[in-house]
Amino acid sequence: MFILTARLNRRRAVIALLVLAAVLCAVVILAGRKAEARPGLAFSPAKTNEQRVQLLTELGWQVSAEPVEEQTVVIPRQFTDIYEEYNELQISQGFDLKKYGGLEATRYTYEIKNYPDCTDRVYADILVYKGKLIGGDVQSSALDGFMQGLSFPK
Repeated sequence: MFILTARLNRRRAVIALLVLAAVLCAVVILAGRKAEARPGLAFSPAKTNEQRVQLLTELGWQVSAEPVEEQTVVIPRQFTDIYEEYNELQISQGFDLKKYGGLEATRYTYEIKNYPDCTDRVYADILVYKGKLIGGDVQSSALDGFMQGLSFPK
């Protein structure tokens, strides 16, 4: 058995505690930054029209140069079944709209010009809050249309 002894005076004890506190603060700050980082699209810059068009272009879409619609929407605090389903689509893309319940976001709608094997009009909706992408979908305007995530179909 080994016994280790150390002589600490008050000054050394205070310095040791300050160093320990600084290390703990650094760990908490770094862990918080890592938790904020989301894979994929979440929180991509989408403040300007150029950023939004570039984002959709990088996903493989050819879209209208300007949105065909821009609308302020309030994300509900309580989700209905339909909104729960829509949020499941968002969660599958790395988003979660529940975090924004009760807040106003802007929905930008762009016409997609290159959806494969589809003759109906197809649109991309992206939701932006404080200049960051928080959700979106691609959908057909047909009565028997579809809705999918923002990624280009394979």
